[in-house]
Amino acid sequence: MSMDLVVLLYLIASVCFIQSLKGLSHPTTSLRGNAFGVAGMTIAVVTTAALIVSLAGSITGLGWVLLGMVIGGGAGAIMAKRVEMTRMPELVAFMHSMIGLAAVFIAIAAVAEPHAFEIAARGELIPPGNRLELFLGAAIGAITFSGSVIAFGKLSGKYKFRLFQGAPVSFRGQHGLNLVFGLLLLGLGGMFVVSQSWPAFLGMLALAFVLGVLLIIPIGGGDMPVVVSMLNSYSGWAAAGIGFSLHNPLLIIAGSLVGSSGAILSYIMCKAMNRSFFSVILGGFGGEASAAASGDGVQRSVRSGSADDAAFVLGNAETVIIVPGYGLAVARAQHAVKELALKLTGKGVNVKYAIHPVAGRMPGHMNVLLAEAEVPYDQVFEMDEVNADFPQADVAIVLGANDVVNPAALQKGSPIYGMPILDAYKARTVIVNKRSMAAGYAGLDNDLFYMDKTMMVFGDAKKVVEDMVKAVE
Repeated sequence: MSMDLVVLLYLIASVCFIQSLKGLSHPTTSLRGNAFGVAGMTIAVVTTAALIVSLAGSITGLGWVLLGMVIGGGAGAIMAKRVEMTRMPELVAFMHSMIGLAAVFIAIAAVAEPHAFEIAARGELIPPGNRLELFLGAAIGAITFSGSVIAFGKLSGKYKFRLFQGAPVSFRGQHGLNLVFGLLLLGLGGMFVVSQSWPAFLGMLALAFVLGVLLIIPIGGGDMPVVVSMLNSYSGWAAAGIGFSLHNPLLIIAGSLVGSSGAILSYIMCKAMNRSFFSVILGGFGGEASAAASGDGVQRSVRSGSADDAAFVLGNAETVIIVPGYGLAVARAQHAVKELALKLTGKGVNVKYAIHPVAGRMPGHMNVLLAEAEVPYDQVFEMDEVNADFPQADVAIVLGANDVVNPAALQKGSPIYGMPILDAYKARTVIVNKRSMAAGYAGLDNDLFYMDKTMMVFGDAKKVVEDMVKAVE
């Protein structure tokens, strides 16, 4: 198989990946984007398999590759089929960890068997430029792997181990320790680049794995959407670094696409939370949970109602804005919400959905949730598009959201001051469905719950919404 043909096929696959990314930027073109992604990956895999056979002169070595593909592909297919929508962020974090680990293994293989790669055709010593690329790809991959494992645990919430708790884990001298480890990592990496020293390479990898843990544990649950996006970016840069080492243009292009898009998305997420990227890395929201009390510790009362009460208010409204949050995802209530919207629309009510950029546990979580229920795209609006409509809305119904509708963001001195929120508090009537008065990721009480215009309806979102559907006349 000629290298010119390989480069051409890799170029075609790269174009497919670019078109995939473009298609995934909007719900109406997402199916086409996925099709391009599948086509690009199919071309890449088949081309790589043919190249292995061509270079080896037989199909013997390909058997191990196929075995790995069957095991990995089978595990991926089972996980993707079984995963619930609420667990999708965890699956994404897990996939990031696997990409990082793959980059580490490729780097180890290149250093252990340099003669197996084109870069070593000139001898046992890898050229310094390629050693630098291997160092960067392996270090970023190791940080991505261990950091993603911690993110997975924090998102899951199933593990009692302290490092996997949603609250930040911090200790005295933490940032100084991170700085020391970072400098040592760079020093060992420099030694490897200069001498191709195995001890320096392995020491660098060990420090990178530890540093990945230390970077993520002080970040609270409130910043997890940014962390997921950031780790996505890391995994892309790790793949790109290894691509340079292996002279593989497809890895370079695909890794750069993932790395740059993840970095841009991280910036967008930080902007939506009025936080800098460095403030997220240095420790995030969620350090202190608060009770449902005012700043002076005095308990405040709320006005609560039933699903029937909420249905009566909704049925007599002309304009309703639905604000979905993570509580809706946990209850898997998206289909019931769509049914409620259809019933209200049938009564002549104008229904819209308001999406905050960081609602849920990953970027676009609520959009995917509503798309699964086949909610019409023309009813779904982003924060900047819908905020002007809240003052004219008769009812804003908040389902499981918390920090993204918290008016505390408007108060100077609040930990979330300046964070853009959905202006649900401006609607004439606000209905809030939550299981309890527990605080959100930021650990802050929500003033919206105590407003005179607010009715709290406690209970599982799916059950509550289904009761509303039955009660709407």
